Amino acid sequence: MTAQLQGIGMTSRRTRMRLVQRLREAGIESDRVLDVLGEVPRHIFLDEALSHRAYEDTSLPIGYGQTLSQPYIVARMTELMLAHEPERVLELGTGSGYQTAVLARLFDEIYSVERIKPLQDRARDRLRQLHARNVLLKHADGGMGWPDRGPFDGIIVTAAPVEIPQELLMQLRDGGVLIAPVGEEDQILVEVTRRGDRFDHKELEPVHFVPLLGGVVR
Repeated sequence: MTAQLQGIGMTSRRTRMRLVQRLREAGIESDRVLDVLGEVPRHIFLDEALSHRAYEDTSLPIGYGQTLSQPYIVARMTELMLAHEPERVLELGTGSGYQTAVLARLFDEIYSVERIKPLQDRARDRLRQLHARNVLLKHADGGMGWPDRGPFDGIIVTAAPVEIPQELLMQLRDGGVLIAPVGEEDQILVEVTRRGDRFDHKELEPVHFVPLLGGVVR
């Protein structure tokens, strides 16, 4: 185990359990999700200078204009997805790899796309440290999804498009669910379920994410 993995988040179970308790009080009900949030060492997904803030319920910068999502929203999106019991899940926006690591402990196959290569490289290293062997990563424009690997039982989008790309919806299997923040300044978390050629939209709660941008960064 690396020195970073042996840091504050691994040794201070009390610190993590305080975060789990805050998430429970905020409305997260799934014990499975809360257990995973208590296990995954969030501090390793941050630069060392910010690791002391890892178990606050807040988003934190990871460079390139991107953020490590607030634990509550990671738990909320994961809980929503878990309710549908998918096996194959596509994540758009690997970012730090934290949400990826959480998903990898709950679902059989994770496919994760990131457009910023240095972030993907760091995420790959962290996921290897955690032995997340059921994760496949791709460097590409996340808005296009990963059609070669579809269809997917579930899709989680970790940055906000103005509207959900149709080509992304078409990568859902029948009965599959997509969870994404949608909008510009006023964003809403949306759950979309595919019913044959119909897509049922359900608006859930206000959120704030970085925008989903096109193109790749090497």
